[in-house]
Amino acid sequence: MSDGDNNEQIPRARLTGHMPGHIKARPGHMAKPVSTQEREAATFFEKPNFAVAGASADENKFGYKILAWYHQHSLPVTPLNPKTPVISVDGTEYKTVASPSKLENPESYALSIVTPPHITKALLKEAHEAGITAVWLQPGTFDDEVQKYAFETFQAALAGMEGGTQGGQGWCVLVDGESALERAGRKWESRL
Repeated sequence: MSDGDNNEQIPRARLTGHMPGHIKARPGHMAKPVSTQEREAATFFEKPNFAVAGASADENKFGYKILAWYHQHSLPVTPLNPKTPVISVDGTEYKTVASPSKLENPESYALSIVTPPHITKALLKEAHEAGITAVWLQPGTFDDEVQKYAFETFQAALAGMEGGTQGGQGWCVLVDGESALERAGRKWESRL
């Protein structure tokens, strides 16, 4: 889809009540045009494989919840965790990989990130060097510097409040994932 294709675009001024073409960002965060983040979410789900950096075996942590979301949507997912060799979700065991550069064919992956901001920037640099082009920074995983780096570096980067997120904390696969799968035309089956 080119930047000119925008069949379902809602007038931006109606959504935001301010400067046309931009969503009001949280204080201190940059805004991107409304349709850009939605297109990038679709681009993210066009990748054949997914990885979750910061995946956890602890069911109470978001690293587990994000991994479980991919599992529950029957999407091919690899957990990234340098300390835990295997993570089990609903009886399925996933072997972990230590980092993005250790993925087999990393360019075929889109990367969900569930790490603290001080870890995220180095992780993004490694992912970029490995050939990953699509990243989804979950809420709480970035600061302004990390968000700017992601937006400037990756073909598709999701982060922050702007551009069509349905959640109150910003773009999160748990909230926005199914609508992004639909926009990407990605077929999935629920494992629930």
